[in-house]
Amino acid sequence: MTHHMNVRMNQRGMPSCIVELALENGYWRGDKCILDRKEIRNMVEELDRKRKLALKALDKGGVVVVEVEGQAITTYRMEKGRRP
Repeated sequence: MTHHMNVRMNQRGMPSCIVELALENGYWRGDKCILDRKEIRNMVEELDRKRKLALKALDKGGVVVVEVEGQAITTYRMEKGRRP
């Protein structure tokens, strides 16, 4: 990151974590990486969907999936107090 970039980030109240978010999730147009409102809304919707699923898995106490040679064989809830 250049000195100029650091100065501009400080002037504009743009923390480096938001810059990283844009670089990871934005789209490129020429030499600009753009993370627009539409893409941010899509990200938030996807995060909300994943959060909802994670909370359901948490309610079950965790989930175990048994897989052999790339095939899912069975699944069950985690037993309390035991780790696989």
